[in-house]
Amino acid sequence: MVSDLLDRDTAQTYASWFRALADPTRVQIVEYLARHARPMSVGEIVAAVGLAQSTVSQHLKILTEVRFVLVEPVGTARHYRVNDACVGCFPSAADVVMGRPAPTPKGAC
Repeated sequence: MVSDLLDRDTAQTYASWFRALADPTRVQIVEYLARHARPMSVGEIVAAVGLAQSTVSQHLKILTEVRFVLVEPVGTARHYRVNDACVGCFPSAADVVMGRPAPTPKGAC
């Protein structure tokens, strides 16, 4: 029955989040930023993940598009930080797959 399904808009939002995290490097970047809980330069992130700056920048672009990561201009540089608002509204894959209630995404996520 359709009424038993997660509503389509929420499912599409979650799907975009899961697509953004479908790469292990992006998962590592989000976890690194979340663990350090402060804005970081691309250079700091590059040093942590050990990839080229252009590759890290492409991953950061994808993460900022879904708002897992926020960007802050600092002079001519850009610093990145995890979006704390998303921590509360991002469901675990196990919760959704196992039919547990999933939080409703908010505009900040």
